[in-house]
Amino acid sequence: MTTIVKRNNGSLLPTSPRALFDDFFTRDLFNWGNSNFSASRTTLPSVNIKEKDDVFEVEVAAPGMQKEDFKITLDRGVLTISSEKEEREEEKNENYTQREFSYQSFQRSFTLETEVVDDEHIEAKYENGVLRLIIPKKEGAKMQSPRLIEIK
Repeated sequence: MTTIVKRNNGSLLPTSPRALFDDFFTRDLFNWGNSNFSASRTTLPSVNIKEKDDVFEVEVAAPGMQKEDFKITLDRGVLTISSEKEEREEEKNENYTQREFSYQSFQRSFTLETEVVDDEHIEAKYENGVLRLIIPKKEGAKMQSPRLIEIK
């Protein structure tokens, strides 16, 4: 079985089920000091990766955004999800001017194994604060039902 794993460095790598289990429980769940922070200590959106029979689903929690705020690129097997959002408010009164600025940005990159995923048919949808990507598997990488082998 081939899987995709979100690692702390943001890459998606095929691995064995045992490695998936080890990686999830040792790196993501119990690594409290590094869970959702970038090197600059700014927060990164949480990412869930689900493997289904014929696709991988990537969910990015990004409430308060619009679909226009995201940029998704695929370059030489590296899928990058990024966003930049800037808000400015200015209020002028007789004696003062009040300005407020808000700037949010993030970038998450995932390495896709081209032998496993069909990168020509990736779909993305933003709904209810979640950016959802559907990454189809190539025919040979889809999960097969267990086959009973007859004992002779």
